[in-house]
Amino acid sequence: MTPPLFAEPRPDGTKLTAALENKAESVCVTECSDWSKEHPPDFSEGPLPDDLEVAPSGLHNDKDCNSCSPDPTGPENNSRASSSVESHRCGLRRRFGSVSEGTEETECLKVLDQVYTELYIAHGHELRRSASVNGPIGVHDIFKPLSPDDKPIRVVLTRGVAGVGKTFLVCKFTLDWSRAAQNQDIDLVVPLFFRELNLVHKQRFSLLEMIRTFHPDLADQNFPETLKLRKVVFILDGLDESRLLLDFACCETISDVSQKADVGALLVNLIRGLLLPDAHVWITSRPAAASQIPARCVDRVAEVRGFFTDAQKVDYFSRRFTEERLCDRVLAHIRTSCSLRTMCQIPVFCWITATIMDHVLALGTEDTDAGPLLQSLTHMYAHFLLVLTHRRRRKDKQENIRLELTKADCEALLKLARLAFEQLQKGKILFYQEDLQKAGVDVTDSTDDSGTLMFKREGAIFDRPVYCFIHLSVQEFLAAVYLHHCLTERNMDVLESFLLSEDGDEQENLDQPFDLDEYLETFLHKALLKSFKSESGHLDLLVRFLHGLCVDSNRKPLCRLFGSELVRPGTVQRTLNRLKSAKIRFLCPDRGINVFHCLLEMNDHSVTLEIKDFLKSENRSTELSEIQCSALAFMLQMSDSVLDVLDLSQYNASPGARLRLIPAVKNYTTVRISECLLSKAQYEVLVAALRSDRSSLRVLDLRSNWLQDTGLEILCAGLNSPNCRLETLILANCRVTYASCKILAQVLEKSSLKEVDLSRNPIRDIGVKMLCSSLKLPQGALQTLRLTSCGLSDRCCSSLASVLQSDSALECLDLNENENLQDLGLELLASGLSSPRCKLVSLSLTHCHLTEQSCLSLALALSSSPLIHLDLSYNPIKDGGLTLLSDGLRRSRVQTLRLRCSLVTAEGVRSLAQALRETRLEELDLSLNKLQDVAPLETALQGPHSLRTLRLKDCGISMEGCEALRSARDSNPQNLTELELHLNQR
Repeated sequence: MTPPLFAEPRPDGTKLTAALENKAESVCVTECSDWSKEHPPDFSEGPLPDDLEVAPSGLHNDKDCNSCSPDPTGPENNSRASSSVESHRCGLRRRFGSVSEGTEETECLKVLDQVYTELYIAHGHELRRSASVNGPIGVHDIFKPLSPDDKPIRVVLTRGVAGVGKTFLVCKFTLDWSRAAQNQDIDLVVPLFFRELNLVHKQRFSLLEMIRTFHPDLADQNFPETLKLRKVVFILDGLDESRLLLDFACCETISDVSQKADVGALLVNLIRGLLLPDAHVWITSRPAAASQIPARCVDRVAEVRGFFTDAQKVDYFSRRFTEERLCDRVLAHIRTSCSLRTMCQIPVFCWITATIMDHVLALGTEDTDAGPLLQSLTHMYAHFLLVLTHRRRRKDKQENIRLELTKADCEALLKLARLAFEQLQKGKILFYQEDLQKAGVDVTDSTDDSGTLMFKREGAIFDRPVYCFIHLSVQEFLAAVYLHHCLTERNMDVLESFLLSEDGDEQENLDQPFDLDEYLETFLHKALLKSFKSESGHLDLLVRFLHGLCVDSNRKPLCRLFGSELVRPGTVQRTLNRLKSAKIRFLCPDRGINVFHCLLEMNDHSVTLEIKDFLKSENRSTELSEIQCSALAFMLQMSDSVLDVLDLSQYNASPGARLRLIPAVKNYTTVRISECLLSKAQYEVLVAALRSDRSSLRVLDLRSNWLQDTGLEILCAGLNSPNCRLETLILANCRVTYASCKILAQVLEKSSLKEVDLSRNPIRDIGVKMLCSSLKLPQGALQTLRLTSCGLSDRCCSSLASVLQSDSALECLDLNENENLQDLGLELLASGLSSPRCKLVSLSLTHCHLTEQSCLSLALALSSSPLIHLDLSYNPIKDGGLTLLSDGLRRSRVQTLRLRCSLVTAEGVRSLAQALRETRLEELDLSLNKLQDVAPLETALQGPHSLRTLRLKDCGISMEGCEALRSARDSNPQNLTELELHLNQR
């Protein structure tokens, strides 16, 4: 049976029945951004919360837990486990064994195994492949490496939008462990919920005290040893709901389980592995908040999504509407709306849709609003509140069945809306009974017109009953409703309190009286700016609802709540224009997509259509705005195919707009991001793509960014990942110094990198020596190293020579524009070139101030060197050097020789021409040398030779000489195929 995924655990202590043995069916959830091609943008994407899935365990104060009999499905006794752990298992079985759907009463509780559907957990940020290629990670395999060669998985971060099943997965994992049905290599599972941890954020605990606070069964004297010696899994659910300070940069170090600290500090040390380094940690979060955990601290990122295929949606609704005729009508309505079909990928929206359609069908006639009402989240939630209010009337046996608000309904909803807003302002999503009473909401009186169907009781924490809205998104919607009501009523105190910036600085005062339409534009813009100051994105959905409620069609179900005053069309259009033209910088690159979602909530799909036309068009010269780039990034992420090249310079957009494309990097095999001045958060996006399991990113070009040492250190967190499959890394002109070479050397020891370009960075000799220490190792994969203009001298050449004399895989070495290398440097390098272990086939030494002496060293080394390509351009080797080199070429494997601008004349060419028939040269470049007389070359070209390409650009050759060379080429067409004679005398 399809799971509710937005259910709460059973609050009472009724024992599980034999129905626990019922087996679940499988439902796939697509991997990260795994969408079918026909899917339009996901209106459900965004930082939605999780609390409508399975509620946290809390401290339910189950006093009889210790007397609970062992689960019959598990072993009678685990000799390794203490009595407290067995009691803990029993308590977890009681808490997570039964669930209820949404607002259903407790008598409708269902055994979890009857409704649980196995979810597809995909490798995070993975490019879209079919499930048969990638395969899911089973919930019970969340900590298992993909292969025996992979390092152990200690920290797992599971991302996914609310209602998709993250908390439900946690409960299933915990329940099966507690029943001894799965993961019996784990000695202890400790689920902790951020919404509960928020309640004690001002207190100082030791890790032992914190665990015992939320799991009092674990209180025996042997428990500290259990933590240290056994395999322990800590589950931290709902990071997006956290109000704790998680400071990974400046947190105090804690290594003792009995040492007291702030709760946030305990969690940081636990995640970093400083506290209980052998313990496993599983964190769940919505996407916008996941960036709070540094990529370097996470071993696996996993993504969870809801009903991926239409068949799964059909399965859900066919179980909800058992009468086939009614089910067909619901499905027909969903199929008519691409937006609704997309939103129903998330199970919680399936439940909301089913709730609304259940009411419409119960009336016996199609509601006039049933068609367009579910085109946006805002309209869906507005109608959902209307349906819940109507359901409350029926519960209270009121005869009015009309789907509209009465005066009493409006008063009740405003109480709830005010409560939702005020508590959201405080960062609270769990409420005590006194909080509700202050707002005039009495959940103990079933006759009270307070809309209590929008609440559910979590249980009891610290012996006090705790409540929350049936879903955090409902609380956010009600908060948006309250703010719009305050706009209508000109309640300036509330509006100004909301527009307080995150650091407490007040916004400009509002003059009274004010025009609603004039102020609304400013209010929405400031609300948007405020939301972007939050790393967790906890205001993103609220801001989307605020924009959506400006549209009359979205307000219609709650029109009586707002009065007759409507937002003028001109105001709506100006707000849309402002969203489209807004130039905003974000802490997190993904946040720009929320601007795009605000447009969709206002029923403006123009940007979507523009980007679809752009993608279809072969002409990519169209200038893209920032909002268009956000939409493009969103659509690229939704692609179900692996894309080839993302080159930001190819898009006609401002630098700020191009940066909004960064989140799409995970879809490509080749990414080129040059001259973009990336921020730390944007580098974290790249790191996440590099760390993903079986990543398809192969080429990363970051040239001309101010990466610096700090940026490279961040990037190395991804490069060090065993999942990283990057082959080419270009960091030219990124202000990297020798200080970064040590950590980069560690990367090269075990990475898959085949090419690294560090050109035009001041890494100097000391940096090269650090790199060489890793390049000599046989397990290194690096084949190409580019060090153009790195401030190198002869002092680094002995280190490079030692690399060539080792079992290094190095095949291509670029040392161009290092003028202090000179003859001594090449002499040292030549000792490595002549080594029988040397694998170097390409050597480039332009602008290195090499003279005739260097040619002697090279000539001696070439006879035993594997070199095939040699570039000595822009060095004063002169005729004498070329004569020496010509002799070495006879005994070498060199096929390409470039000597541009080397002060060579016809005299030097004469010796080369004589050796030409005895060499393997296929390409020769003598451009920018004053050769003038080319008769020796003409003669050589008429005989047998291997030369295919000859470049003589700007060599002072006469017209007669050019014609003679062409004639020689024509007389021997099977050999010479390309002859360049540009800029010579005609």
